[in-house]
Amino acid sequence: MSKTIKLTVNGTSIEANDGTTILQACIQNNIDVPALCYMDELHPEGSCRMCYVEVEGSRNLEPSCSALAREGIAVHTHTEKVKNIRREVLDLVLSTHQISCFKCKKMGQCKLHQYCEEYGVEMSKYQGKINKYEVDSSNPFFDIDRNKCILCRRCVRACNYLQCNGAIALNGRGFTSVVSTAAKKEIEASTCVSCGNCVSNCPTGALIPKRKQSLIGAEKVLTVCNYCGVGCSVYLIVKNGKVIDVEPANGGANRGLLCVKGRFGLKFMEHPDRLKTPLIRKDGVLTEASWEEAYSLITSKILEAKKNHGPNSIMGIGSAKCSNEDNYAFQKMFRAAIGTNNVDFCARL
Repeated sequence: MSKTIKLTVNGTSIEANDGTTILQACIQNNIDVPALCYMDELHPEGSCRMCYVEVEGSRNLEPSCSALAREGIAVHTHTEKVKNIRREVLDLVLSTHQISCFKCKKMGQCKLHQYCEEYGVEMSKYQGKINKYEVDSSNPFFDIDRNKCILCRRCVRACNYLQCNGAIALNGRGFTSVVSTAAKKEIEASTCVSCGNCVSNCPTGALIPKRKQSLIGAEKVLTVCNYCGVGCSVYLIVKNGKVIDVEPANGGANRGLLCVKGRFGLKFMEHPDRLKTPLIRKDGVLTEASWEEAYSLITSKILEAKKNHGPNSIMGIGSAKCSNEDNYAFQKMFRAAIGTNNVDFCARL
């Protein structure tokens, strides 16, 4: 069991596990510290410098994402000195950033925009080189607008160290630095598998799903992805009774990651061919029926087959789209209630 330490943040005593960074301790205790490059599943990179905090007795400000929490230290997250550093960081970022917030599909969700509003940074006093890149729309699920990229490398790290695919990297130096594929090809010509984990980790509008809609008035519903048996946790983004987007949740099975199906496979929900009620064949024609009718018919047919031909005349096929608990109950029904071991799984067919 890890040792627990005590520290003070903004005058409030909190506890954290020994070896935890100051930022992690703050996150665990619901204390807000801004960050643009921090990723919970990876070692800190410390490149954005937005998470600086002031530690009493320390000569310099400390990056909270990499500085360890120590027993008895007193941390201040929003002193005037800290806020001035954050304003300077945002000022430098904006010096090379194309500002087109009202045209951006991520308006209202962009971390850069949120922090600029919070710290009162409207435009940059510096004049950096602003590059103009063509939007890469080659991928069928998301677009890449490098004009809105802030080089936080979250997408690169997600691709290289979480998805372990290595489709993108940071290339160039200085003002020519850009996130790109090998030989700067379009993303569709790279090793990209369209998992969308880069999209989920982008803090700005540089990576946007093609289906992106305004999220004003939308709500998040935590559930389990039903595409396979892994059991990834997801948030369904629901607006006006319809699912408009999916975001990965930090579940035990997926830890904030999703595959291309779980991230982008939404169209089946609203497909006109999707069955929404049971169908029973009457006089050779499939006719809509109630669940009570359907269950009664299934039960009678199973009992009839068991009586006339024995339990081994019946077979059940489980589904990866069901939970483990559902599949357990399914096989239990066939083995215990019906009396047959003829149970298989759709993935083997």
